[in-house]
Amino acid sequence: MEGNLTQIKFILLGITDRPRVQTPLFVLFLLIYIVTFVGNIGIVTLVRVSPSLHTPMYFFLTHFAFIDICYSTVISPRMLADLLAEDKTISFTGCMMQFFTFAFFGSAECHLLAMMAYDRHVAICHPLLYVTIISSRVCWQLVAASYVFVFFSAIIYTWCVFGGYFCGPNHIDHFFCDVVPVLKLVCSDTHSSEMVIFAFVTINVVGAVVLILLSYISIIRTVLRMCSAQSKARAFHTCASHLMTVALFFGTAFFMYLQPPSSHRSLDKVVSIFYTTVTPMLNPFIYSLRNKEVKEALNKCTRRVFNHWQHRRVLSFRI
Repeated sequence: MEGNLTQIKFILLGITDRPRVQTPLFVLFLLIYIVTFVGNIGIVTLVRVSPSLHTPMYFFLTHFAFIDICYSTVISPRMLADLLAEDKTISFTGCMMQFFTFAFFGSAECHLLAMMAYDRHVAICHPLLYVTIISSRVCWQLVAASYVFVFFSAIIYTWCVFGGYFCGPNHIDHFFCDVVPVLKLVCSDTHSSEMVIFAFVTINVVGAVVLILLSYISIIRTVLRMCSAQSKARAFHTCASHLMTVALFFGTAFFMYLQPPSSHRSLDKVVSIFYTTVTPMLNPFIYSLRNKEVKEALNKCTRRVFNHWQHRRVLSFRI
């Protein structure tokens, strides 16, 4: 077994084998990755430098943006390199580490989306107790506990996928080392591994969705009891960005990982591209364009930078 693991190499078949479309796809996905990186770094920086955004909601958002950067970086650079390279081999260790980090950051996103839903629930349903319930210490404890749990979940996922015996074909029909295409190459029985993976995906994904649904049921009940139409609109508006992100992330996650392996088909690659590259790019725009607080902080920060630049220009002109 040990010798098998040290010698085996996989070949990623990638998005497409048509040379004519590989260069245009490389340019497209490179632009998407750059926008993803810059957009999420921008969110983290804006929250750090804007005192008005030093709240639990934006504390969770900075971690969400950081995870989006890491989540996309696990997949995109390798995918971009394979679009132009002839040799698309990846070592057993490299494939395993790519899957581990992908599983870690993907699971962490589920937990953070649930935390953000709980944060909105407390803010709208228990506004007078918000500072006490969602304190800075509680925020750090929630995030730390989530990272610890998803770390062990990722270890279990990785062992279930790569702990089997590989003895046959080594071509992975995907652009990264994902669960289903790798398990297809395992020669030993994978039924028990699939059941364990399904159970932990259910805990992480379905558990997060249940918490989000319960939070929003409580939010809707509280909002409907409000007398002012303006208060109702403001409450729903604070949840709009989060709801859009939840729909994008969990919609594709349910499609990919909560269906039987026999149901997977070629459409999976398209869905995988969407949640590994497109969704991390869209999240900063969702939270900036649909969020009044973020837009106000961005305008203040822009004016501050512009005034500082103008002041330095005047000083240099006088000198």
